[in-house]
Amino acid sequence: MRGINSLLLLLLLALPCFAQNALPPALTIYNQDFAVVRQQLRLDLKAGVNKVRFDGTTAQLEPDSVVLRDPTGKRVLQILEQNYQADPVSQQTLLELFAGKTIDFEVTHGDKTDVVQGRIVRPGSGMPHYTRVPQPQPCYQPTLPGCAPEEPLIEVAGKLQFGSPGRPLFPALPQDTNLKPTLDWILQADRGGPIDAELSYVTGGMTWEADYNVIAPTKGDTLDLVGWVTMENRTGKTFDNARIKLMAGDVSKIQPGFTTARGMNGFAGAIGGVISSGPPVTEKAFDEYHLYTLERPATLRDRETKQVEFVRAAGFHAKRIYVYDGGRVDPSRFQQGNWEYLRLQRDFGTSGPEQTTKIMVMQEFKNSEPNHLGMPLPKGRLRFYRRDDDGALQFIGENTIDHTPRDETIRVYTGNAFDLAGSRRRTSFRSDQAQGWVDESFEIKVRNHKKEPVDVTITEHFYRGSGWDVTSSSTKYEKKDSHTVEFPVTIQPDGEQTVIYSVHYTW
Repeated sequence: MRGINSLLLLLLLALPCFAQNALPPALTIYNQDFAVVRQQLRLDLKAGVNKVRFDGTTAQLEPDSVVLRDPTGKRVLQILEQNYQADPVSQQTLLELFAGKTIDFEVTHGDKTDVVQGRIVRPGSGMPHYTRVPQPQPCYQPTLPGCAPEEPLIEVAGKLQFGSPGRPLFPALPQDTNLKPTLDWILQADRGGPIDAELSYVTGGMTWEADYNVIAPTKGDTLDLVGWVTMENRTGKTFDNARIKLMAGDVSKIQPGFTTARGMNGFAGAIGGVISSGPPVTEKAFDEYHLYTLERPATLRDRETKQVEFVRAAGFHAKRIYVYDGGRVDPSRFQQGNWEYLRLQRDFGTSGPEQTTKIMVMQEFKNSEPNHLGMPLPKGRLRFYRRDDDGALQFIGENTIDHTPRDETIRVYTGNAFDLAGSRRRTSFRSDQAQGWVDESFEIKVRNHKKEPVDVTITEHFYRGSGWDVTSSSTKYEKKDSHTVEFPVTIQPDGEQTVIYSVHYTW
């Protein structure tokens, strides 16, 4: 009897301790498709070596990011060995588990159901492969020609067939089969007893984005704004009642290659009025970034997209700007060191797709407290709406903004003006390659078909030489940078303004 008791004691010591969540998890989600998960685990350890199993992780955990510690600093925990199994039970894994064995398949023909036996010759990899090569090779882009999923190979009644003959009916699972992504640890504890340990790890498959909806009245440019954060969970795990923080900024992170695809969300939320409760999201600077904290816990289910309002502003002022950039040049044309060739071409920047008659519409506003804003704004999409004469909202354009600190000015392109047009033509060109100079002149016209006057900024770019000088101009101009000048003009209703200038290049 004593020997049996000793054997039972040894068997109990060999069984793993199962970690349980002690508190709801905490998440810090980054807008680069990853998150840091922190959760408290209740463990009952003995002094020395322990086997611990935890099946509450995500399917995209980065195993080498795991940190397990006593947050009080009173106990010493050391992970001697860690095994991460992220392939829980699925039809594919069971086919692999029973490879070489014969199982039952349920086959349906109309209203009749039969059971046939088949031997799993090849379970199929579950990973697409190229079908036009002798040996199957991994294919990570299934849209490529000749790329198709590898099917299982089943022997039924002495004959081989590709694909399953029916719904597989598997025998009972072994006791150690994982139904969820699981971490198995061999832990060294300095002393025994219960402990609420803190587990932290990085996981892929979770991201957030900011979206801003800006509402303009029927007339004027005094605007209202509602900002949303949209969180997406594709980790394979549901986080119940989680405490959530959102990190904004360009954090250096080596991405494992996950991609995100999120549909457009429509406008929601009322504008104006007074909200009696506190803000749903608070913001503070953290290191070189900004941290936004959701004030209420939230549940993020797997494959769920959740939205929370995080900023609201009413009555801030924006300025509408019209810009005619008729001869803009694609900067990528200078990336191959071809300045010498391009700048001496007579038609460079004067014809083809770089010429346009369109006049751009910009919205410009300052993100400052005096302008009823002043909160650091994470990068995201900015949608503009305007109320028509019936009070209905009409979409008038959108674009994206980068991370914008407080007190910075935001300028957003929202489309092209219907009732404004421009034209640009070169009137003269002379060059002397041996002496290293080029002279050219331009005539630019902008027309206004509106019933009110408008201000248009004409932008010109000087790319032909490192040295340049505007030798004559019919209109005052402002130098913006080493290659750009702007000519501001005012055009009367149904009127036209003409700018004529000459530039001399040297190198």
